[in-house]
Amino acid sequence: MMEAWRKIRLGDACVTNADSYSPKEEWKFVNYLDTGNITDNRIDSIQYIDVENDKLPSRARRKVKKDSIIYSTVRPNQRHFGIIKTQPENFLVSTGFAVIDVDANVLNADFLYYLLTQPTLVETLHAIAEQSTSAYPSIKPSDIEDLEIEVPDLDTQKRIADILGSLDGKIAQNAEINENLEQQAQALYANMFIHNASAQWAEGVLSDVADITMGQSPKGDTYNEEGIGTVFFQGRGEFGFRFPTRRLFTTDPKRMAQSNDVLMSVRAPVGDLNVAYEPCCIGRGLGAIRSKDNHQSFVLYTVFSLREKLDMFNGEGTVFGSINRNALNSMPIIIPPMDKLDRFEEIVAPMDAAIRNNFEEICRLEAIRDSLLPRLMSGELDISDLDL
Repeated sequence: MMEAWRKIRLGDACVTNADSYSPKEEWKFVNYLDTGNITDNRIDSIQYIDVENDKLPSRARRKVKKDSIIYSTVRPNQRHFGIIKTQPENFLVSTGFAVIDVDANVLNADFLYYLLTQPTLVETLHAIAEQSTSAYPSIKPSDIEDLEIEVPDLDTQKRIADILGSLDGKIAQNAEINENLEQQAQALYANMFIHNASAQWAEGVLSDVADITMGQSPKGDTYNEEGIGTVFFQGRGEFGFRFPTRRLFTTDPKRMAQSNDVLMSVRAPVGDLNVAYEPCCIGRGLGAIRSKDNHQSFVLYTVFSLREKLDMFNGEGTVFGSINRNALNSMPIIIPPMDKLDRFEEIVAPMDAAIRNNFEEICRLEAIRDSLLPRLMSGELDISDLDL
């Protein structure tokens, strides 16, 4: 198969940063995407800016179009990249992205997106970034343009992209189901325990219903990325939608969280949440919160509901946002009667279990995709051999 592939310089088959916004265009509003708000093609948020009343960020300049690839030039290993399929009106992205538009006669945009985001190439670009003389590791658009890549004919490119896109579509579908389940659970919590709370319910603090373990980081020389020892999470940097991503392990765990414990960021920013998928060591950036009486879903959504109160620990008056064990233990909550707690758990615990099952399916699909990706992109695997 490799005989049909050819080597090209990427810059000969695409253009970067082709179009920028000028204030002379006088848009009344802008929908703006910063680099930190997209990871692996999933957008967390788009900032709406009323240009007539608010200052437009100086980096809000890049225009994109359908099939534009946006690739953060800072720390490529953080994977802040995506491919644009739809966009809101007056959409701009940060100048921290390289915006890549392909020559459709040579490259399929989806194929190039998968090629540029495979781990080996990300590592190559990150290694270039670490050699930069800027204040932080970064690449230039020319570093992307100068890449030499092997590509098959356009039909084969499309078929490869379709196979990988099918897997990503199933992953996205499971992720969307999980987001909907979490929203439903939060709405039910609000309906049962906030909007319809009774004045007769007890007032208490978080430690009345949960045990809290504050993290402690092991010594650095016990860390590894080879899976030796106990999985270790330092802070919110490993957080995903619901469960954190394995990256580090330690051979000398100090403080442990158990499976299904709520993991909360206790250092800037305070209040971000995940759930422990498995027993894990937690560093000083995290606390683990576990129900005293097997109402773990109630505890999870209670801590979700405390977000506004927890935000005060990120206030402007603090040099470095943090919360200690005493303050977390003392967070005021309303404690509903046991029959209400049981009823909530009866409804929501299966929803949380479904989120976990969908997460496991996402992991399985990602493993298949990540196994296929380098083999398809190198031509090692013939697409006619696949039946997905």
